[in-house]
Amino acid sequence: MKEATLSSVAPEVREIGYIKSLRKFIVTARGLPSCFNNQIVEFENGVLGLVVGFREEEVDILVLGSSSFLRLDDEIYNKGQSFYLPAGDAFLGRVVNSLSEPVDGLGPIESSQVYPVFSDAPGVIDRVPVHETFETGTIVLDALIPIAKGQRQLFVGDRLSGKSSVAIDAILNQRGKDVLCIYCCIGKPYSNLLKFLDLFQEREVMPYTIVVSSVASTSVGEQYLAPYTAAMLGEYFMHQGKDVLVVFDDLTRHAWAYRQISLLLQRAPGREAYPGDIFYIHSQLVEKAGSLKPELNGGSMTFFPIAETLAGDITGYIPTNLVSMTDGQTYFDLNLFHQGVKPAIDMGLSVSRIGNIAQWPAMRELSKNLRLDYVRYQELLRMTRLHATTLSKEAEQSLKHGEVLTQLIIQDKNQPVPMEEQIIYLAALNLGVLDSLSSFEVLSFKKDFFKFIREDHPEVISELRDKKKVSEEMREKLKASLKDYFKKSLKK
Repeated sequence: MKEATLSSVAPEVREIGYIKSLRKFIVTARGLPSCFNNQIVEFENGVLGLVVGFREEEVDILVLGSSSFLRLDDEIYNKGQSFYLPAGDAFLGRVVNSLSEPVDGLGPIESSQVYPVFSDAPGVIDRVPVHETFETGTIVLDALIPIAKGQRQLFVGDRLSGKSSVAIDAILNQRGKDVLCIYCCIGKPYSNLLKFLDLFQEREVMPYTIVVSSVASTSVGEQYLAPYTAAMLGEYFMHQGKDVLVVFDDLTRHAWAYRQISLLLQRAPGREAYPGDIFYIHSQLVEKAGSLKPELNGGSMTFFPIAETLAGDITGYIPTNLVSMTDGQTYFDLNLFHQGVKPAIDMGLSVSRIGNIAQWPAMRELSKNLRLDYVRYQELLRMTRLHATTLSKEAEQSLKHGEVLTQLIIQDKNQPVPMEEQIIYLAALNLGVLDSLSSFEVLSFKKDFFKFIREDHPEVISELRDKKKVSEEMREKLKASLKDYFKKSLKK
């Protein structure tokens, strides 16, 4: 065996700088004349840092980890490397931090390659228009606010209004649908993350899911980096031709982290004390979603960014920024939540701008009047509460129809509903056979009728999944099934 000589060992080239000042998690360094923005550097104790700004002879560095062991005049090493992190199929089923390092105690992850964290989004010529439905499993979304694969749909509302639950339901609903999911936890309590992880394990979600954890106890640098890491992992799978869902929970806390960073960098605060470039920070992230053309393997990446409002104020700085850069918003109303309407989605303020293009023809046909019926019902309900007046027969029928519709779209959390089941419910609603039922009977119908169809007419379900249309023959089968179901119910 040959011994290595000095000439055969490639020397490591690196630039050395020194810590000049330290403000919490922001280091000002002298030296490092060759470094560039969003570049990775390493402190002498092994902690990594991200270059976030320059002055004439100084460099500002964001510490990605604990800064408690850093001291003035400590060395900083610049190896001339852009910020790349490992990615690969081995990450599925794992919980990682913002640096793609495993934090689930299951050992190291063997990565197949590295990917740039701050890469450019695909250009217009690399994309195709959205063309396939993203099935969330939430009836009110799939029917009235449809979402397409490759879309950016904002979930916005007050704290504890059910935003995260609907996003988690979308992840649960992807089991068996060949969609990979990434859940990015930013600044949330660790107990919240544990609750979701237990649910993922219980429902066998982890084999197609990656969790990027940056809970409230992690450093501000890691919380800032987390959504970019999640998007990077999603990009890897998208370029492999896979369909990916990324949930950012939530970008309000990400904005808080960036506000702290900017204030420590002594940048001028703007509206609500946020820096002026917060719009660019988030738009740079969300524009990575989309659907690639077949020549680039035809993968897609769907984003569900979550934002928090204060006392229902959707005109806040961060929510309005995100509304302007996404393809639609789903607004969660805390008042509806307290009234028992769950998910508490406000139809008047919620919209999906491009999802209708990819909606199943059957769902588009059956749901075309539902939004108007629901909004009319809510207005009529408010009017009857304010004024004790005698209602006409038409108004009473509208109220009854609205009550049935409300009972149909209400669903328990963590119980996603398959698209075929939703269509069967809406077909029954459009036939008018549910308007004579009480609320309790509607709930029983939701519980039992799909099982009845699955046992007596399984071909209806398979045909819906394959053709995505309600044929005349299928409509007759549904009518006959409804008659049989109600006959058996009356006998009971």
